[in-house]
Amino acid sequence: MRLKTFTLSAICASTAIISMAQNNNIAEEAAWIIGDQPIWKSEIEQAYQQMQNERISIDGDPYCVIPERLAIQKLYLHQAELDTVEVQESTISQEIDSRINYFITNLGSKEKVEEYFHKPIPELREDLSESIRNQYKISEVQRSLTKNIKTTPSDVRKYFDKLPADSIPFVPLQVEVQIITLNPVIPRQEIDEVKARLRDYADRVNKGESDFSTLAILYSEDGSSVRGGEIGFLGRGHLEPEYAAVAFNLNDPKKASKIVETQYGFHIIQLIEKRGDRINTRHILLQPKVSEKDLTVAINRLDSVRTDIMDKKFTFEEAAPYISQDKDTRYSKGVMVNDKDNTTRFEMADLPQEVSKTVNKMQVGEISLPFIMKDPKRNRDIVAIVKLTNRIEAHKANLSDDYQQIKDMYENHKKEEILKNWLENKIKDTYVRIEDGWRNCEFKHKGWIKSNK
Repeated sequence: MRLKTFTLSAICASTAIISMAQNNNIAEEAAWIIGDQPIWKSEIEQAYQQMQNERISIDGDPYCVIPERLAIQKLYLHQAELDTVEVQESTISQEIDSRINYFITNLGSKEKVEEYFHKPIPELREDLSESIRNQYKISEVQRSLTKNIKTTPSDVRKYFDKLPADSIPFVPLQVEVQIITLNPVIPRQEIDEVKARLRDYADRVNKGESDFSTLAILYSEDGSSVRGGEIGFLGRGHLEPEYAAVAFNLNDPKKASKIVETQYGFHIIQLIEKRGDRINTRHILLQPKVSEKDLTVAINRLDSVRTDIMDKKFTFEEAAPYISQDKDTRYSKGVMVNDKDNTTRFEMADLPQEVSKTVNKMQVGEISLPFIMKDPKRNRDIVAIVKLTNRIEAHKANLSDDYQQIKDMYENHKKEEILKNWLENKIKDTYVRIEDGWRNCEFKHKGWIKSNK
């Protein structure tokens, strides 16, 4: 099932740095005072310890870097109060659920998550709640401050012309590709056999003869099988529509659902818990297998299509909308789009493995022979042909080939400049006291050290 993905170390770091301050009630000395908000010595120590545990690198003296980060967050949160920035509780709850699901997926179980963070899941949820709320508020303030950036080609050119030679990025080999795919027909007998197996599993669960989670571990073909099929709390928007329609109508946690078909295959579902507009379920997924015979039929069909294109009966672009079964590309003349940056350019590592391997041997304008590949979304065998429409050799970035990348660099530079100036003005206008022993630092931002008068 579809889940948001996160970088575990980044989440741990933000949780450590932001939420430590919210959960520390130890009476002790403050290292810094920002306005009327203290930064306690212990929260700095705790954040440092957490970052060491996570092996998160710190660029500089941690007893300078960490309190400055905490101070910056307090300035942004103060601005969020002035701007009356609000975050919907449902947004926070969904984000918490997504992160805990991510932790469980990567660490293996709820018990391992609790062991990793040294606290039970409810306490972790509480920590994450304040942390996520603050992150959203800070992001909204930053977005508001930088939303009016205007970019012209002249601005981008001037920025690029002033870049030192060693700051111009090196762009790896990139390609632009079109694709036509066919999904081999799956025999009715194979589908019937899959459904029969799922009906048997459901009957065993409903009669109390078998445990759903045990059957999921043994037989499910989804990655959630290692967790007994549990996929965690998700809203309708994070579930396949067919799956959600059945799951949200379940009421008995001891029963298994009817068979549900999605683009991933066939499922049976068991309710674990409903919580407002989110639901936690477990499922067993079985995927009908494609036979060698049906793969050969699809290969032969695409081979005929390729021959007709080579004979100029029609073009690749004309064939894609009528023949291709890839819903993401069929209506854009087969042009593949990179999810990472929403452009048509791919580094080789960003392409599906089989496409990358095929394109690597091709010349621009060439159309490949049909080949078998794994559908990256459904993990089933499909057949494809690809056309290499452009190859951009590895090079130092330039305006003619890499305008969008340089434009993004310019806009990021302007955002950093705006936020830096805002922070330094905010620091200047805010009461700041740094105690002895915490002042001898090369801070990232100016103005922290003030007169005692």
